[in-house]
Amino acid sequence: MTDHPSTFGDRETHSEGIEWHDRAALHAKDDGDGIFDGAKALRRGTFAEMVRHVAALSPEDRKKYVIEKAGDRHYSAEEAAALAEDPSFPKGDGRQ
Repeated sequence: MTDHPSTFGDRETHSEGIEWHDRAALHAKDDGDGIFDGAKALRRGTFAEMVRHVAALSPEDRKKYVIEKAGDRHYSAEEAAALAEDPSFPKGDGRQ
């Protein structure tokens, strides 16, 4: 699923599934957002990398974080842990 619809060339840009390679950032759960939100990121990478990082944390530690994905979508720690179990989740060795 793409997060940024386009009318360029008058063509459909929506795709099914999860865009694992979209930009994403790890944030403290209660960092307050605001105009400097981008500067508060603790870690940046692809959505898959951020999901992998959060899923590797202990359940107690992962509650402290959220993932902000391109398109302003926030994913809770619980959502990230569930996404790590998704059949389409990229393997850590670079394979899909």
